[in-house]
Amino acid sequence: MTSIHKKIFRTTLLIIIISLYACKSVQEENVTIKFWAMGSEAEQISKILPEFEKKYPNIKVKVQQIPWTAAQEKLITAFASDNTPDVCQLGNTWIPQFASLNAIIDLSDFIARSSTVKAENFFPGIWETNIIDNRVYGIPWYVDTRLMFYRKDVFERAGFNNPPKNWDELYLLCKKIKELNKGKEKYPIFIPTNEWNSFIIFGLQAGAKLLKEKDTRGNFSSKEFKEAFDYLIRFHKEKLTPFGMMQVTNVYQAMAEEYISIYFSGPWNIPEFKKWMTGNPADKWATAPMPGYRDEYPGLSLAGGSSLVIFKNSKHKNEVWKLIEFLSEPEIQLKVYRVTNNLPSVIEAWNDSSLANDIYMKAFYQQLQRVTSAPKIPEWEQIVFSKLQQYAEFAARGVMTTEEALKKLDEDADRILEKRRWLTFKQNK
Repeated sequence: MTSIHKKIFRTTLLIIIISLYACKSVQEENVTIKFWAMGSEAEQISKILPEFEKKYPNIKVKVQQIPWTAAQEKLITAFASDNTPDVCQLGNTWIPQFASLNAIIDLSDFIARSSTVKAENFFPGIWETNIIDNRVYGIPWYVDTRLMFYRKDVFERAGFNNPPKNWDELYLLCKKIKELNKGKEKYPIFIPTNEWNSFIIFGLQAGAKLLKEKDTRGNFSSKEFKEAFDYLIRFHKEKLTPFGMMQVTNVYQAMAEEYISIYFSGPWNIPEFKKWMTGNPADKWATAPMPGYRDEYPGLSLAGGSSLVIFKNSKHKNEVWKLIEFLSEPEIQLKVYRVTNNLPSVIEAWNDSSLANDIYMKAFYQQLQRVTSAPKIPEWEQIVFSKLQQYAEFAARGVMTTEEALKKLDEDADRILEKRRWLTFKQNK
């Protein structure tokens, strides 16, 4: 081989090596993010993601739809088999469970470097639901809370031109509505015992600490929670509320027909009320913040919604963070709201006329200023779903007194929290 041939060979070889390296670099830069989202959110968010992929051509997002009813079990199974997604939508009350499993990461370092995701951009009570032991495990994606849906015309007939602002006014209003409905099978308010939220909200309003001893024991027999529990059970004993789903199979129809006039619920029900409240009652319903314990208004409510988390096993954490920042931009939050009806978590998005001028959304904006989280422990949902609802029903039916029901609730909560007590004791030794 002549020197010229050797030179050509070396040059050709160098070109091939450079080309192979360039191709490898492109392959390494192109990543696919696995995004698990729940229910209709998964379907609708896919309409917005092309905008993200256009902004970041090297990042593709693969969305997998998970039914809400199967989501928790599927995520636990994925964690156990090291097959978690990169990013996932988690209900706020689920954050503690996955943080305790060490399945999701602390996002504090990402937040510190971000110009888009800052605590002050979000509703404080919602942001706080994602903080455990001073670490931020999730970024609020959308928010919800509970407040009052009510019949304006019924209130006016009862002598109330404005919704009640405290517990005393709420009770007085319900008594007056009952007097108006004398002899008719109608009720002023609907407080179902198979919905735990109202019992917790009113307990928090009264200043109750729901758990004690570092969240290792129930504290439902406390003076504050007992007062709130008694207050709500009183509506059942005086027949100011129907008992439950046996009497109210369709809450929207019940409101349209004045079978009930007050219901505490969240923003997901606005489209349903609009659908059912047509014709004569179309302009006769409204929303208002929760009444307060005494002089506080709006009264406290629960912080709800979904947050975005990054799983520890993700190999694309930086790319996932870009997606989270994208979904936290006010204009993108509004686009998500328009396709899903889920309320924006970013405060700036609420300046848009679609929200600022919506007569039903104004109350939600007010209420979101006064929300707080439920206890941040993995066992919380087990306590309220399987136990609180059970004893609320027993008390409402008169099978148990308030004292008996709350004592049993504490005993069951203590059993559920037994492992947490043991671990806490072990750590403190």
